[in-house]
Amino acid sequence: MSHTTPLVVVGNPGNRRVGAFRAAAHTAGLRVRVLPWRKLAAGEDVALPGGATVRIDSPGEDSEVDRLLRGAGRPLDHGEISGGAAWYAGLRAALGRLTDAARRAGATLLNDPADIAVLFDKRAGHRRLAAAGVAQPAILDTAPGDWAQLRTALSDAGWARVFVKPVHGSSASGVLALHAHGRRTQAVTSVELTDDGRLFNSLRVRTYRTEREVASIVDRLAPDGLLVQRWFPKAGLHGRVVDLRVLVIAGEPGHLVVRSSDGPLTNLHLGNRRGDPAAVRAAFGPRRWAAALADCVRAARCFTGSLHVGVDLMIGSDWRRHAVAEVNAFGDLLPTVCDAAGRDSYAAQLHAIRTGRFAAWRTTAAMGRSA
Repeated sequence: MSHTTPLVVVGNPGNRRVGAFRAAAHTAGLRVRVLPWRKLAAGEDVALPGGATVRIDSPGEDSEVDRLLRGAGRPLDHGEISGGAAWYAGLRAALGRLTDAARRAGATLLNDPADIAVLFDKRAGHRRLAAAGVAQPAILDTAPGDWAQLRTALSDAGWARVFVKPVHGSSASGVLALHAHGRRTQAVTSVELTDDGRLFNSLRVRTYRTEREVASIVDRLAPDGLLVQRWFPKAGLHGRVVDLRVLVIAGEPGHLVVRSSDGPLTNLHLGNRRGDPAAVRAAFGPRRWAAALADCVRAARCFTGSLHVGVDLMIGSDWRRHAVAEVNAFGDLLPTVCDAAGRDSYAAQLHAIRTGRFAAWRTTAAMGRSA
């Protein structure tokens, strides 16, 4: 990519992600054009500049884009959780329109739409990682259709503690850390269950301790698809649970954030804190640390059509094991986090493109698949 190559980002104008990428591009002497997600989501014909390089950013944080992708008549209320399967169908259709536009323009997509489709289907993502030998927690073979089916499946599997995740969700929306054994039922979650039975994604983590409440939440989420992941006891440091977001750019895990929590949900937007990477590295030991990062790269190699992926990495409570919880298509919003060269996540991506490292990463992966 040269200074004369058109650079386009598919995103929501005014969104912080788009703003951060444009700032990095400006510093590199590049001008960015924005293709609004609203046009793609609405089914409009879109055209890309000939030979453009195109970055696909998150469609999130825009209620109208969400409405259009779901094909709904009204926007959801702020934070409301509903229509995940319809949203996913709309996302795939929009990505298909973008793929067609890129083909017509001879454009290069920095994120493979097929990769994005898999990454927003947690069950498909799990299968792809499993086929590559990436360490990850086991999941239930089938998706429960309601609470009764989930309870039966957990009993049959002998699992008392699991994470229940909407299969098309992100940012911990709708995720439950569930303990169900005998008469005990407890779920830790950011889901707010309202009196009228609707679900909302809240910034406050709460605990539900009655089966009736937990059943109401699961029954509401299940029609859009669930992934049930066996509990992986995570490491603790200074009295807090920790895990990591590792950003892999063109095969290099140069940016990471330690997420530190006093509960099972570690997402930073839920009021959790960043931890000390050096302390985690020291506690894990150099050999195990290297093996864990190698598994992050192995996970990224499952999606080599994409310039970057964000890998959620868990370290075992015994500080001997690790597992990948999931891989994120848009996991590069890491403010103030820089690589060893001092580049933030967006500058590092532009560097990987301009130096040819991303093209080499793709080529190497293609050769590996054909071997």
